[in-house]
Amino acid sequence: QVQLVESGGGLVQPGGSLRLSCAASGSIYSINVMGWYRQAPGKEREVVARIIGAGVTNYADSVKGRSTISGDLAEKTVTLQMNSLKPEDTAVYYCYFLIAGMPYWGNGTLVTVSS
Repeated sequence: QVQLVESGGGLVQPGGSLRLSCAASGSIYSINVMGWYRQAPGKEREVVARIIGAGVTNYADSVKGRSTISGDLAEKTVTLQMNSLKPEDTAVYYCYFLIAGMPYWGNGTLVTVSS
């Protein structure tokens, strides 16, 4: 059984920064992808940033240049640093791991960007 636990969401003012962290636990032998997705009210879930394999990263265009994803395969953790936050970044953010070809999701953490 694999569990993902997220932390770091909350209320942030526009222009502020936030750091989201996720730790995986359980029977984990092969991590293919680590990443973050988000779902805003009334919208579909979308990828924010991912780390593929040992370190190839990709970002959604909407966050590129103001977000950094980092991960530790040995520690089974992934972190997303987001800067210059905008109201449109408001969403529930989900941690995602692809382990031996199987997808696993965290329960989500709410990020609200508002003054």
